Amino acid sequence: MPTLSIEDGRLWYDEHGHGPPLVCIHGGWLNTHSWDEQVERFADEYRVVRFDLRGHGRTGPTGTRDYSIDLFVDDLERLLDHLDIHRPILCGLSVGGMIAQSYLDRHPDRARGAVVGGPLQSMPPVDIPPMMKPFLSPLPAITGMASTFGSTATFQSLLASVRAITGRRWLTLDPAVRSKALDALDDVSPDEYRKIFRALYEFEPPNLSHIATPVLVLYGAQEAPMVKRQGEQLATTVPQGQLREIPDSGHLINQDNPLAFNEACAAFFGTLAPSVAHPP
Repeated sequence: MPTLSIEDGRLWYDEHGHGPPLVCIHGGWLNTHSWDEQVERFADEYRVVRFDLRGHGRTGPTGTRDYSIDLFVDDLERLLDHLDIHRPILCGLSVGGMIAQSYLDRHPDRARGAVVGGPLQSMPPVDIPPMMKPFLSPLPAITGMASTFGSTATFQSLLASVRAITGRRWLTLDPAVRSKALDALDDVSPDEYRKIFRALYEFEPPNLSHIATPVLVLYGAQEAPMVKRQGEQLATTVPQGQLREIPDSGHLINQDNPLAFNEACAAFFGTLAPSVAHPP
């Protein structure tokens, strides 16, 4: 089980296959197993790397008091350096997409391409002036609920709230995928749940109009309308942005409809410039 030392913990990762590096970044409160279908599809052509974020899966809790998307990007940079990966293709879902966006903001030309699935740019996915966020923060309520009822019940409450607003099953259309997502929460303690939620809530999306990296934005047909709008905004802001809707899927598009998701990714990967050994 390969691991990488990070601040106050160890980052768990694995690799499959050989070829151009493809780095998969999972969503909040999930783990690397959410990419199983993509490993199976792409490991014959790519060096597929996936890792469990702090607080998730086999990486588990770390001693860091608070998490942020910037901290997750720091960990991604450490992993890429550790594996001697210089121009990856990034594939991020939800929180993983936030991490990919921030990495591209730091390194506008250091990735061959990026896929941003379930394209959240904020939590909640509406525009709140940064100066107002501290006053509207749900963190005290989230902390209290997670401490009292646990991570799984707190997450289920979030799902119920989204469904009440959108009138649809948002996370996934597949009961087996939903069950797998809830199982992943067994590895997330209430305090880690709070730290992860805080990272989402305090994230400020970067303006990516300056990046040179081609970006494919993917969302499910049953995605929340507010998230769809954020994805459309992202695709039009990025100079080389593309947008596709994946049918028969909710937020977890790579698991709800892996065949269509993988086909969209494969077609996008085929348009990217060849990999080089080092960044320009």
